[in-house]
Amino acid sequence: MQLQLVKRTENSIKIGIRDADTTIVMPIIEKLNDNKDVKIVRFIETHPELEMPELYVEMYEGDPVPAIIEAADEISAYFSDIKS
Repeated sequence: MQLQLVKRTENSIKIGIRDADTTIVMPIIEKLNDNKDVKIVRFIETHPELEMPELYVEMYEGDPVPAIIEAADEISAYFSDIKS
């Protein structure tokens, strides 16, 4: 999975996700939805052969990058604790 910055403003970011795996993306979206500082979270899928899916995150205030990193770290920690 490769990430590409599509657009960034003071309180929003749009990230293109090449070879997106929704098994990873959806839990991150759920964590972001639980964050009270996050205003909007969208996973945008268009035609799979024409454009890559995009993750859009908008905050009420502040930079969305720390919120995305925090959500990804929480998901990583959760799956790291699972033992077979």
